[in-house]
Amino acid sequence: MAAFNLTDYDISAERGFLSSFDPRQTQLPSILQPVRDAAMALPRTLISGQPRKYIEALPLVDLTEFCATASRAERRVAMVHYSFLVQSYVWGEPEPPKSLPKCLAAPIWQLGASIGQPPLLTYSSYVLDNWGRIDEAGPIDLANTYMIQPFLSGQDEAWFVLIHVAIEARAGEMLASIPALVEACGNEDVATLEAGLSAMSAVWDDMNEIFGRMPERCDPYVYFHRVRPWIHGWKDNPALDGGMIYEGVEETGGKPQAFRGQTGSQSSIVPSMDAFLGIDHAGDPLRAYLDQLHIYRPPEHRQFIDDIRANSVLRPFIQSAGSPVLNALYNDCVQNLTRFRTRHLEYAASYINKQSKGGAGNTSDVGTGGTPFMKYLKKHRDEAAAHMV
Repeated sequence: MAAFNLTDYDISAERGFLSSFDPRQTQLPSILQPVRDAAMALPRTLISGQPRKYIEALPLVDLTEFCATASRAERRVAMVHYSFLVQSYVWGEPEPPKSLPKCLAAPIWQLGASIGQPPLLTYSSYVLDNWGRIDEAGPIDLANTYMIQPFLSGQDEAWFVLIHVAIEARAGEMLASIPALVEACGNEDVATLEAGLSAMSAVWDDMNEIFGRMPERCDPYVYFHRVRPWIHGWKDNPALDGGMIYEGVEETGGKPQAFRGQTGSQSSIVPSMDAFLGIDHAGDPLRAYLDQLHIYRPPEHRQFIDDIRANSVLRPFIQSAGSPVLNALYNDCVQNLTRFRTRHLEYAASYINKQSKGGAGNTSDVGTGGTPFMKYLKKHRDEAAAHMV
């Protein structure tokens, strides 16, 4: 594990899973300028209540050459803008459509294939690749970041995203330490493990503190009615029977495609820690949902989780070491992970479950990922808590 290079996984101690490039400084070719302009104009066109007529006027851009020659940063930034347009087209008017027009469907299908992710808004386009720094020489934190691509725009929408950006950045130190700690288990290096696990607790404290600031500038009512409606997908969504047709995409044979919506559960932080700590979830429909979310993450992050899961022997090593100090440090990490999941559950209750019924596709009973989220979140938290040694 020590030979693994963090850059191969697109991870750094400074940014964690956030984009290694600066999205604001990433330029797109002129052929995509109309797309970028239309996406950045969404706060105006969505308010009109008729965004589809503006979006349908976009030119059809063949991205074959772009996907073959553009940098990874350029392709990911293009995906941000296209995915926001796709979500706006689907959820921007009272009744969702049965299909995406070719000017959206064909390019986002090409981009999805190019970057190895499904062709709709994912957590990486919503959060990981959608931030900038006010002072570019400053830190990536809540006092120095802004959301680049919005839907309606406004404080609540931006704060919701930026809380996640700040958490991802702070997690970087913890994530970057995992390979060395996996190696320490193989070397039976107790001192390194004690120092590393102790440092992880400090990072968790900061992450939980950041997460606790969500209510400061993101109101539950505003979130449910003005932020959440745009991020749903078309798998297991009661407003869409069977999914969405991607017009002009030959691979689909004209059949509806069903993809899950953007959700914080697509973040790679918690799965990485589950893998490192040796936390397993029971093989049932809830576990199947976790497995499905894996394809929505960037391929490099999926590989990191898979490699950590395959190589980490932390839990059995600690169980066999007979060290009260290691036991306590391990349990502290499990408790911190549980605290993080508990806070997520509390927010799901106050920001979603306790809100009045929304419009088409924005029910308070089904998560943006298309699941009975309260049941899922409780189960995942309780399973993690059961792994204390």
